[in-house]
Amino acid sequence: MSFYTSLSGLQASQSEMSTIAHNMANVGTNGFKKSRTEFADVIASSVNLSPTQMIGSGTVVKGNFQQFGQGNLIQSANTLDLAVSGDGFFAVKPDMNASGVNFTRNGGFMVDADRYVVDAQGAHLQVYPVDGSGTVIATGIDSAVSLRLPATSGAAQATTAVTMSANLNANSAVPATSTFDRFDPTSYNQSTQTTIYDGDGNPQTLTNYFRRDTATTTGSQWSVFSFVGDQKLVSGGNDHQTLSFDTSGVATPAPTTVNFDPFTSAGSTTAQAFSFTFGSDTKQTAQPFNVGSRNQDGQAVGQIQGVTIDKSGVVKAAFSNGDSQAIGQVMLANFANPTGLRQLGNSYWSPTGISGDAKLGSAGTGGFGNIMSGTIERSNVDITEELVNLIAAQRDFQANAKALDTASQISQTIFNIRS
Repeated sequence: MSFYTSLSGLQASQSEMSTIAHNMANVGTNGFKKSRTEFADVIASSVNLSPTQMIGSGTVVKGNFQQFGQGNLIQSANTLDLAVSGDGFFAVKPDMNASGVNFTRNGGFMVDADRYVVDAQGAHLQVYPVDGSGTVIATGIDSAVSLRLPATSGAAQATTAVTMSANLNANSAVPATSTFDRFDPTSYNQSTQTTIYDGDGNPQTLTNYFRRDTATTTGSQWSVFSFVGDQKLVSGGNDHQTLSFDTSGVATPAPTTVNFDPFTSAGSTTAQAFSFTFGSDTKQTAQPFNVGSRNQDGQAVGQIQGVTIDKSGVVKAAFSNGDSQAIGQVMLANFANPTGLRQLGNSYWSPTGISGDAKLGSAGTGGFGNIMSGTIERSNVDITEELVNLIAAQRDFQANAKALDTASQISQTIFNIRS
């Protein structure tokens, strides 16, 4: 029996060393959870055997139990790197057509070619759908959707009105050139550019050229020529606006709104017309030329520029047109007995009858931890602790091997006895 007792110790020590080696091999695996081998002694007893005379029959491995302690949290520059500070697992779907989901603590996510948020294996991060305010509108595993970043936001709107307030320099000289030529800087005094939008949302550049026509003791007069790209703007056959100022620099009369004739800008197929108004703050002083304010009512289709995720897991996308849109809330899962989860590799787990069914929720509620954006959870393996455990397991293995060798020598001695 001593052979088998020692053999059980050898096998148990070998299992422990394998578990420790697996832990150490994954010290750099994000979201990995170490395991610990648990043993139990083997006793063969009967009702007619005195408790003081019972001898054990070795040991057995009761199981390799996962340890779901928090790993170190490391900051990163990627907003989509997520970590759960506390309890909870991310839910990921292996592919779009998969019927089930897997669970992971590895929150290293990225965007694929189809704008889905996926992990390194291409599994889709699952989120709850939300309304415009970020409020969840459906819960449960069947309501979860794959997180996908929208490419655009809003609808294109052509510019219909432009307003501007400017200060024209009273010390500007009248150009010596008698006619305006936008390619000749000596034929005008100042210019300024404003971005407007055509019917397709394409940006166009509106350029206003300011030319001083007269400077007298009673006031001065300016002409303003306007172009969109190379297209000269006219209003009722007039190719420029006129601004007049008195000796105190006040516009007299007050500027009126000019409605430009329809035109077709480069790259557009639709004619566009808009109005232009100089604001009441437009004046002439001895200060350098400057634009005090300018506004236009057109907008382009917003292109996605960035994503933010708050501690409750609400994902918001920001767009170039100033829009901000909530697109989902990260779904978290937890289990009554996480140590009973089945390991699938790649830091994935699936539920079993031992772990119980997944309890679903969102970060910061119902016992779930907070979500940290721009953070990765590393393995919870302590390399120093594992090395000490490995030395202890090696000593256990050597001791059992010595016991087996001793039993072998005793048996050999008995076999060598001669009558």
